[in-house]
Amino acid sequence: MDKLKMHSPNLTEDSIAKLAELFPSCVTEVRDEQGRMKQAIDFDQLRQELSDHIVDGPKERYHLNWPGKREALLAANAPITKTLRPCREESVSFDTTKNLFIEGDNLEALKLLQETYLGRVKLIYIDPPYNTGREFIYDDDYRESFDGYLDSSGQRDDQGGRLVANTEANGRFHSDWLSMMYPRLRLAKNLLCDNGVIFISIDDHEVDNLRKLCDEVFGGENFVAQLIWQKVFSPKNSAKWFSEDHDYILVYAKDKGLWAPNMLPQTEEMIARYKNPDNDPRGPWTSSDLAARNRYDAGLYSIKCPSGRVIDGPPRGSYWRINEDSFKKLDSDNRIWWGRDGDNMPRLKRFLSEVKQGRTPQTIWFYSEVGHTQDAKKSLLKYVDFQETENVLNSVKPVELIQRILQLSTSPDANDIVLDFFSGSASTAHAVIKQNYEDDGTRRFIGVQIPEPLPKPEPGLGSIFEMGARRIKNYAKEISSEADDHKAGSLDLGFRVMKIDSSNMRETHYSPDVLSQDLLSENIDNIREGRSSEDLLFQVLLDWGVDLSLPISRQELDGKTIFFVDGAEKHMALAACFDLDIDEAFVKQLAEYEPLRVVFRDAGFASDSVKINVEQIFAQKSPNTDVKVI
Repeated sequence: MDKLKMHSPNLTEDSIAKLAELFPSCVTEVRDEQGRMKQAIDFDQLRQELSDHIVDGPKERYHLNWPGKREALLAANAPITKTLRPCREESVSFDTTKNLFIEGDNLEALKLLQETYLGRVKLIYIDPPYNTGREFIYDDDYRESFDGYLDSSGQRDDQGGRLVANTEANGRFHSDWLSMMYPRLRLAKNLLCDNGVIFISIDDHEVDNLRKLCDEVFGGENFVAQLIWQKVFSPKNSAKWFSEDHDYILVYAKDKGLWAPNMLPQTEEMIARYKNPDNDPRGPWTSSDLAARNRYDAGLYSIKCPSGRVIDGPPRGSYWRINEDSFKKLDSDNRIWWGRDGDNMPRLKRFLSEVKQGRTPQTIWFYSEVGHTQDAKKSLLKYVDFQETENVLNSVKPVELIQRILQLSTSPDANDIVLDFFSGSASTAHAVIKQNYEDDGTRRFIGVQIPEPLPKPEPGLGSIFEMGARRIKNYAKEISSEADDHKAGSLDLGFRVMKIDSSNMRETHYSPDVLSQDLLSENIDNIREGRSSEDLLFQVLLDWGVDLSLPISRQELDGKTIFFVDGAEKHMALAACFDLDIDEAFVKQLAEYEPLRVVFRDAGFASDSVKINVEQIFAQKSPNTDVKVI
């Protein structure tokens, strides 16, 4: 029983709790004067969180630490001068699809998506590169050389000799891997909605470190489960010690109090347990024992069977689960089963129509339900015709496995956004389309993949990103041919390809800004050569935080090209014109559409007077429009 506090509120504890919500990585443990553990703020870590440079501080404290952690945190917070450039020729249904494939480093992609998708992603599933001791492709600036690692971790003496044995296996590779994952997870957390969740596949090499890392990023209180997936269907007899038959999947909620998994569909085996031998009008039922071992004094009474036989009481050492009055009410409602002859020990009838319609997910996932690695490879080979067997990824995950995650974490009709920023062979995108096909869902996917080359050259495929895109194109063709016209028309089988590139702006990155006298006085065209109007449009969408998957239409007005985003009649989300020689007559015509936002090219106005009058024209004709230039 809890005791009353009997004192005024502890404002220090309240402040720590508030800081913990904003900066969970800054909460640590210390001992008080009596030697008891209590929560405290790691002020050095808090200084680093609020700093734009590396902050020195003491090295010993109770939390996960490794050489390069501060640099990794700095990498997460540092801005970049990059943008996303659309690639129509590699896309499918570019103007209407809500799905995105992004080619480029996922750290940069996560930064670019921060404003547009902040708090909007329902599910993140990632299958990051497992740390097997080899180098991996994500070569961030803060990665250390082996010699640098020895120095920064204090494992080399003044004469340059090594102080600790086996450091390469135990330290450097763990540090590199953690430094790669840390900033990406921090940025990914920002994208999750309050009732969102992240699932992360991992093996034995880093599961302990990953769990500690996720405890820091998401908060240990938001840990949900450590799932076990049986990834192989037969043991590996060649294994030196044990056959590794499983991987793990860590599950963390953005806020555990707001997230709960959906129920899984009942299996045919579960439903088959329900029968109706007495033709009860309430339908099939199963029965359960009425006796229990927990002491219940009101559960000691005799019962008379319909056959006339008297049962003196429950079996020795047990009690009836309900009192005598409740038993009589259930019996009068035909909810007690006495057997076909009316002479058996009574059992309680439980009707299929009254039980929870679903099953609680368990922490062990068998391949018989969610597939194994060989299933995953067969699926990939079905949709990508490889000539080189080395190009078939060993780490590919079964579509059925990711479908199970979708079933637990998303709703068919909620337009949930599913993000995979280690997209690889596009298994997550495949699973989203397949699940939407099966339950008429409206889920959307965002896949991010670095342009990593295939192990061996493949005709028509230059990278793993291109392999994933081909897989989805071929799967979409198959679905289109199988589905009826109505279903095929309602499915989103396309995707927009976006590629990370340098900013469209010369020298310095300029975000769209409100018109000002200083800005109006600029006459220099700040657009980088070779960039199209559509390139500019998508950088505007990023900077303004507008959904990158909204429908886009292109129209001509008074000889000028206009992009309308999310509508083409009136009150669209954005109207953009990057043509030159914009005059007041054109501006007045565009203002008639009353867009929520409008953007022009800074050097696109016919004269300085047109620049000056743009805001006044919109203030008169469309006062709610936000006017900006690039």
